[in-house]
Amino acid sequence: MCVWRYIRKYPLSLAVILAVTYLSFFKPPSLGMSRIPHLDKVVHFCMYFGMSGMLWWEFLRAHRRGVVPRWHAWVGAFVCPVLFSGAVELLQAYCTSYRGGDWLDFAANSAGALLASLCGYVALCRAVRHR
Repeated sequence: MCVWRYIRKYPLSLAVILAVTYLSFFKPPSLGMSRIPHLDKVVHFCMYFGMSGMLWWEFLRAHRRGVVPRWHAWVGAFVCPVLFSGAVELLQAYCTSYRGGDWLDFAANSAGALLASLCGYVALCRAVRHR
């Protein structure tokens, strides 16, 4: 399948992925937000909830007429974001001097992707039922 086809089907998802990538690697300014415990975990959860949720939404929009196996959505909108999250955490740990990989960040990312995927799966089941 041509890459341009994916770009046309998933433009907002691509924008979210690029934003998450940027936010994962830029050097953040010191804002004193570290006084709020676990705020960064909430941010990680929200970023990956948004990424996975957008992938599910665009998958449902792109395939509303066709019959596509449900596992395609799970791989594209859950497994890929979780693997992406793991790769980002490893790159932060081994390729940056100002960021560190963190298992709890990975867990928060995965939880966000999981919750968005459960919501997306419910929407997919409802969409299939109403056809």
